[in-house]
Amino acid sequence: MPSRPRALGALVSLFTAGYLAPYLLPTVVGRLSAGLGLSPAQAGLVGSILLLGSAGAGFTLAAQVDRIGPRRAARLGLAAMAVGYGTAASTHLVPLVVAGAVLGGFGSGTATAVAAAGIAGRPDPHRASTLGLLSVSAAAGALYLTLPHLGGGHALPFAAIAGAAVLVAPVTVWLPEGTRTVRETGPTGPVPYRRAGTVLAASILCWSMAQNALWGVSGRIGLTQAGLSEVTLGMVFAVALGAGLAGVTAAGALGSRLGRAVPIGAGTALIAACVLLSSAASGPASFAAGEILWNALYPVVLSYLLGLAASLDPRGRWAVLVGSASSLGVACGPVTGSVLSEATGYRGMGLVLCALLLLVAVPMTAVARHAAGRPLVPGSIRRRGGAPAAVLAATSAPSTALLPQLGAPEQEITPIPVPTGRRTAKAAFGLARPSDRG
Repeated sequence: MPSRPRALGALVSLFTAGYLAPYLLPTVVGRLSAGLGLSPAQAGLVGSILLLGSAGAGFTLAAQVDRIGPRRAARLGLAAMAVGYGTAASTHLVPLVVAGAVLGGFGSGTATAVAAAGIAGRPDPHRASTLGLLSVSAAAGALYLTLPHLGGGHALPFAAIAGAAVLVAPVTVWLPEGTRTVRETGPTGPVPYRRAGTVLAASILCWSMAQNALWGVSGRIGLTQAGLSEVTLGMVFAVALGAGLAGVTAAGALGSRLGRAVPIGAGTALIAACVLLSSAASGPASFAAGEILWNALYPVVLSYLLGLAASLDPRGRWAVLVGSASSLGVACGPVTGSVLSEATGYRGMGLVLCALLLLVAVPMTAVARHAAGRPLVPGSIRRRGGAPAAVLAATSAPSTALLPQLGAPEQEITPIPVPTGRRTAKAAFGLARPSDRG
C-alpha cells in the first residue's frame, strides 16, 4: 500500500501531465499554423480535436478507473501521450500530426481521469486540486519562457508534453495497483447527486468555453485593438501566467475558510468583468490589467470547482465527468471566440461572454451552497471538516460496514424502564453501596 504523501505526489504529477496540453494550446496552435503552413482555422481545428480526444477519454473512463486499476490506467494514458505527441513532434505530414494529436489527447484525458478520481478520494480534495493546478501552472509557465529560445516549429511543444509523460511514468508505482474494494472506494451504486452533478457539468462546460473563447483571440485583441507589439504581448502573457501561480497559491492558503459558494460565485463575476475589460481594451494598460487579473482569478475559481465536483462523489465519478466537460468547453472555446468576434467585433464578443459567465455563475453557486459538503450517509456531520469529513465517513474502512445505507429504514427506539426510588435506581445501575443493598 503506497504511503499517503507518495500517493498524493503521484496524483499531482499525473494531474500536471494530463493538463499540460490544454495549458500549452495557444503555442501548439500557433506553431502548427506557422510550421506546417496551416491556416489559423485549420490549426485551431487540430487543437480542438486534441482536446476533444481528451474529453472523450474522460467521459469514457468516468466510472471505469476503479475497475481497470489506477496504476494500469495511468500507465496506459502516459504511454498514449508519449507515443501520440512523440509522433506528432517527429513528422511534418499533417495526417500523422493530427493522428498523433488525437492519440496524445486521449492519453492526456486518461491521465487526468485517473488523477481526478484519486483526488476525489483524498481527505481534502480542494488542497490536492490546488497543488495540481499550482504544479501545471509552474510547468506551463516555465515552458512558455523556455520554448521561444529553443527555436520554432511545431515539434518542440509536442515533444515537451511527451517528455512530461515519460518523466511522470515512474511515479505511477505509488498508485494503487488493482481494483479497489467497496471499503476503500465508498458505497457502490448509482452516481450520487445526479441533478447537482449534471448542472455543475453543464455549467462548467459553458464556463470553460467562455474563458477559452477570449483566450483564443487575446493575441489578436492585443495586437490589433490594444496596439501592443509582439514582444510586449509576450511579456503581458508571461506576467499573466505568473499571476496565475499567485492565484493558485492564494487559493491554497484560503482553503475552505469562505466555503465554496463565495469563491465560485464572486470569482466568476469578477472574471466576467475582466473579460469585458480585456475585450474592450483600446490601449496597453487596460489590456494588460484585464489579462493579468483574469489569469489570477481563473485558477482560483477552477480549483474550487474541481474540489466541488470531487465532494459530490468520493469515488471520483463526478470529478472525472466535470473535468471532461471542462475539456470539452476548452475545445469549443477558440471556435466560439472566432465566430463571435467576426460577427459582433471584440467588444460585442466580450459582452456576450460576460453575460454567459454571469448566467452560469448562478447554478454553480447554487450547487456549491446546497450540494457541497452534504454527508454521504444518513444523519448530519456537524463538526468542522464539512465535505472532507463526509468523504472520510464514507471511505473509512472500520466504520463503513457499520453505517446504514442511504435510504435504509430507521431503527425503532426500544424504551428501557428505569426503576424509581433512590435505592432501587442505584442498584439498577450497579452504583449502590453494600450498606444500601442491605
